Amino acid sequence: MNKILTAAIFALIAGGAAADPIEGLWQTQPDEGSFAHVQIAPCGAAFCGTITRTFKDKTEYQSPNIGKQIVIDMVPQGGGNYKGRVLRPADGKIYNGKADVSGQNMSLAGCVAGGLICKKQSWVRLK
Repeated sequence: MNKILTAAIFALIAGGAAADPIEGLWQTQPDEGSFAHVQIAPCGAAFCGTITRTFKDKTEYQSPNIGKQIVIDMVPQGGGNYKGRVLRPADGKIYNGKADVSGQNMSLAGCVAGGLICKKQSWVRLK
């Protein structure tokens, strides 16, 4: 019994020390030929993502969106799922957000009407 309890405690401690799967550098899905790199890192008990670089037709350019936080207070829900808020730079509005991370891919959605209507993007992990 003590061995099982010790193993369970060790697994919890080791799991808590590992980096969260949403952390890292992500490339957004192209939207009208433009895409961005977003760095996601801890912000308090949640995770936030900031635009670090922007590209138009694969050429880097200095968008006014660089430095904007577009993933806001994403809280882990377990199993690679997160809930928080997302900023859509195209209209400057903040939406209820959810993210599902699976390996090197993330599905990020901004939603209205209590999550009934969502617009999704697929992002790819760069680092």
